[in-house]
Amino acid sequence: MKHYLLLLFTFLFFNSVSAKNKSNEPTWDSLDARPIPSWFANAKFGIFIHWGIYSVPMWSPKGTYQEWYQYWLENKKLFGNGDFTGSEIYDYHMKMYGEEFSYADFAPKFKALDYNADDWAELFRKSGAKYVVLTTKHHDGFALWPSKEASRDYARPWNSVEIGAKRDLVGEYASALKNKDIKVGFYISCREWGNPLYCPELIDTYVERHFIPQVKDLVNRYEPDILWSDGPDSYSDSIWQTKKIFQWLYSESPVKNKIILNDRWARFTDGKKHGDYYTREYSNRDMPGDKPWEECRGMGFSFSYNQNEDLEDYSSPQGLILTLANIVSKGGNLLLGIGPNGNGKIPPIMQERLLQMGEWLNVNGEAIYDTHKWKRTEQWSEGNRDWKDKGKYYVGGNAILKQTTDPEPGFAVKEAFFTAKGRSVYAILPKYPKKEMILKDMQSEAKTQITLLGYNRKLQWKQVNNNIIVEIPIIPFNEIPCQYAWCLKLENIK
Repeated sequence: MKHYLLLLFTFLFFNSVSAKNKSNEPTWDSLDARPIPSWFANAKFGIFIHWGIYSVPMWSPKGTYQEWYQYWLENKKLFGNGDFTGSEIYDYHMKMYGEEFSYADFAPKFKALDYNADDWAELFRKSGAKYVVLTTKHHDGFALWPSKEASRDYARPWNSVEIGAKRDLVGEYASALKNKDIKVGFYISCREWGNPLYCPELIDTYVERHFIPQVKDLVNRYEPDILWSDGPDSYSDSIWQTKKIFQWLYSESPVKNKIILNDRWARFTDGKKHGDYYTREYSNRDMPGDKPWEECRGMGFSFSYNQNEDLEDYSSPQGLILTLANIVSKGGNLLLGIGPNGNGKIPPIMQERLLQMGEWLNVNGEAIYDTHKWKRTEQWSEGNRDWKDKGKYYVGGNAILKQTTDPEPGFAVKEAFFTAKGRSVYAILPKYPKKEMILKDMQSEAKTQITLLGYNRKLQWKQVNNNIIVEIPIIPFNEIPCQYAWCLKLENIK
């Protein structure tokens, strides 16, 4: 009888505790109601850094993600823009390194000899980026900070402090960005291809013993502004314990009042996306308007540096600037990818593109930062608007040129992108008009003034029916305020 009563008491006790814990568990409604720090929606432009031991080989077929080198190698499978046999990476690896050289053997070669976080931060400042996201751990599980979980669970040195660089690369990065007043972001992968715990049978152990401790370690050590999760595969939010993670980040962590989370933390079973903002990559589709959103893309087709890509594979400076304008006009942010090499050197072409964007933003940043969607996002010419990039998976960075400055015969172009701030509307023009610019369906008032950003003179204009016709000045080449796109500021527009 005593034994029975003891069992009954134990059963009732644990059920009571379980019910209490369940009642205290946050809901998605309560987590989604948390106010989103406003800086993110106002930032508009960020930089995405893919850097890890995959940056040592720096090679993959054009049109593929080079940072997936391990997966391509071990699975003899490829996807991307192009037709592949699947064995391209394997064949290349055998010729370059031989059968005995495994992916893990790249780790000692990841020296980061040229890595100077202060130089990176200065370049990012000059680019005009307001936040930066670093891959602290990609799908190969290699950590760029002294993660004990990484080395312990792989049963080998698997972080940048114990092998390769022998440095806390994340710590140097975070400190340098904070000194430049640039928001600090961390990418962290959910999946890990080679982790022995990352399998259906042990996924619960992986989450409890590996993933959650790594998230907390990153946050407690470096206090980031953004956590950018990726690669949850088909595992649900209950398996990833996403509510538990969000609750800790929002309510208990040292960054609870400032942290911003993306939407790639799980396969959410309610069919909705959860997090502070939506993400997409290499796309041209519209996004829902109930949350801030961001598009990420590389300068080429790879996020990390791919030495197999040529100049023609990179987005032009005009393509990048018009991509930024296109995204911002729709209320989004651009997260632009760069990839240092294994020694931490940012390739010159990537440096040049960032500086070119910075020069343009120095003149036109007023039309980008702290703006919001106007009642119209763009103005089209007459013609067919249905042109589509022929890319198999990813929409290339220069695709925007086909919709603006270099259309196919018979197709329409976007003549202007619109943003707004207060009672001002900005019209970003992909082409510098020869004599005049007709802004359709736009109404002026008595106090309306129109200027060209970077040109310190008021422009002449007139209201004709529902259109505003702006006289465009002829400016000597050496006095033109910028290249690639030009911005009209219209103050006091109805």
